[in-house]
Amino acid sequence: MDIERLLVLEVARVTEQAALAASRLAGKGDKEAVDAAGTEAMRQVLGELPINGTVVIGEGEMDEAPMLYIGEKLGMGGPEVDIAVDPVEGTTITAKGLPNSITVIAISEKGGLLHAPDMYMEKLVVAPPAVGKVSLEYPVKANLRLIAESLQRGVEDLVVVVLDRPRHEKLIKEIRDAGARVKLIGDGDVVAALAVAVRGTGVHALMGSGGAPEGVLAAAALKCLGGEIQAKFLPADDTQRERMQAMGANEHQIYRTNDLAPGKEIVFAATGITHGDILEGVRFFGGGARTHSIVMGYKTRVVRFIDSIHLFERGARVTIRV
Repeated sequence: MDIERLLVLEVARVTEQAALAASRLAGKGDKEAVDAAGTEAMRQVLGELPINGTVVIGEGEMDEAPMLYIGEKLGMGGPEVDIAVDPVEGTTITAKGLPNSITVIAISEKGGLLHAPDMYMEKLVVAPPAVGKVSLEYPVKANLRLIAESLQRGVEDLVVVVLDRPRHEKLIKEIRDAGARVKLIGDGDVVAALAVAVRGTGVHALMGSGGAPEGVLAAAALKCLGGEIQAKFLPADDTQRERMQAMGANEHQIYRTNDLAPGKEIVFAATGITHGDILEGVRFFGGGARTHSIVMGYKTRVVRFIDSIHLFERGARVTIRV
């Protein structure tokens, strides 16, 4: 069965409903409530899909997360698929009403997404022209020069996205000393990875460490868009190291896009919660709301931007405008 054609519009419904639920709490200062709302909405819609799905990247282990936990089974029955989710990527920025929070999902055939342990990994994300030309093993300055050459511009023209964390002070200094500029973000390196692979967003690379589960979600999107992620696990202690080894991960290996998302059929979807660089946030009006999503299929080679109007009340009407 063709998983992509079966699910390409269904996954948009999953992220749309999660975004609608989470956005009701945007700006209210309660990140736990934001996450719970998005997770519950996503779980409900996933349970209605014609799949036999297993969550391989979710909210945590069964004893830590009441829903969308790793290993949870979802769907009404159908092809076996692996599911990676982040019901609210950027719970803190959503709670504060800041830009670039999204809800995101990737679905593949069984075994098509790496079962990544929940720990940090070092990441390097580049746009399609730089694929195969950079390496995590190269110095920052060398990678920036190679990225600039691939994009036919100077290093001083580059903007690199980095999570705003104390651990990145040295990296930020190296980027600036090389002549490039830095765009610091509070959360959300999946949407940042998307922005790198899409022309016109004004960012050209992502560097630094972030969550491994988010790295797999980014890989699924980048595989569809033709970009590249390189990543390396960063276990913080022996407990994380043992967990990583138990899941078959290698601390010393550099994982590339196809290592993190090896599937032959991958569907990726994201919907904006708050306004961002690629996606508009949820916009409410009397009796309804408007959502903006991106949906991609690797095998079908189609990228869709979906602008949806949701009418909540019977008899609700809206004047459609661009």
